[in-house]
Amino acid sequence: MDKIRILATGSYVPPKALTNSDLQKMGLDTTDEWITTRTGVRERRIADQGVNTSDLAQKASLRALETARLKAADLDLIIVATITPDTCCPSAANWLQAKLEAPQAVTFDLTAACSGFIFGLNVATQYLLTGAAKKVLVVGAEIMTRTLNWKDRKTCILWGDGAGAAILSRGKAGHRLLSTHLHTDGENGKDLLLPGGGSRTTPISHESVDKGLHTLNMIEANASFRVAVRHFVGSIKEGAQHNKVAVEDIDWFVPHQANLRMFQAMAKSLGVPIERFYVTLHKYGNISSASCAIALDEAVRDGSIKEGNLVCLPVFGGGLTWGSAFVRW
Repeated sequence: MDKIRILATGSYVPPKALTNSDLQKMGLDTTDEWITTRTGVRERRIADQGVNTSDLAQKASLRALETARLKAADLDLIIVATITPDTCCPSAANWLQAKLEAPQAVTFDLTAACSGFIFGLNVATQYLLTGAAKKVLVVGAEIMTRTLNWKDRKTCILWGDGAGAAILSRGKAGHRLLSTHLHTDGENGKDLLLPGGGSRTTPISHESVDKGLHTLNMIEANASFRVAVRHFVGSIKEGAQHNKVAVEDIDWFVPHQANLRMFQAMAKSLGVPIERFYVTLHKYGNISSASCAIALDEAVRDGSIKEGNLVCLPVFGGGLTWGSAFVRW
């Protein structure tokens, strides 16, 4: 039977960088050392005004299409994982479809916060297995910097903007997507909350803006750290067991880029070298659904991931959402 394959990846980050020192100059009560020590982030990329999420997604998608030697007209389905779409309606995927000039493709957004790219891979797999689609573009794309209160040190130091993409098909050519594993916990989803924009806080009012309801709120960061590490580790072990491989046989971990201390805790818990974790966090910060997609593309393009490598992509995000994907490259 033909297997699910990743034909190509692509990514894009805006050229403008905001360093930790820049944040300090903006009047934030912090230092480069404080941020780097606690998070691992040294700088993050910022999309210019007038640039939207679908613009970042378009650039990442075109790079993936070029690598796969495909045209947008070859796509049957476009899935955009995002919590920062251009508009609530139409979806970011619809905007992307128009920019790619791919009217034949079915398009929709998927919302799973920082786990979005892996959720997108899972959904694409179902379409491919049933034959409902033959070529699927999955994109994780975010402009997180427009959700921030730049006076809130807990949140504004973490996030950045960018997009990562993958093209999937079913066949004998390409890199085999072995499995995806998904979990959610709505009961505890309030720990990372963006209240504004939905039916809870609509329409926008002076009161809702003054209360900070249109910016990202992070509650109980220390508790979230422990929960994230537990679910990261659990999803890695789940995927390894499913594929009948030992955790120590995984060549590369390409995780959602949340926090360097998380990676260190994960490596210790799993008993694997931290050097097996591919990290882009220091350059780009946390780009939510785009993070592991961008890191995967960079690891492939710089030669870190080689043919035959077993790659694990573990993720954890607001919602709560978490899971993993396993790929034989």
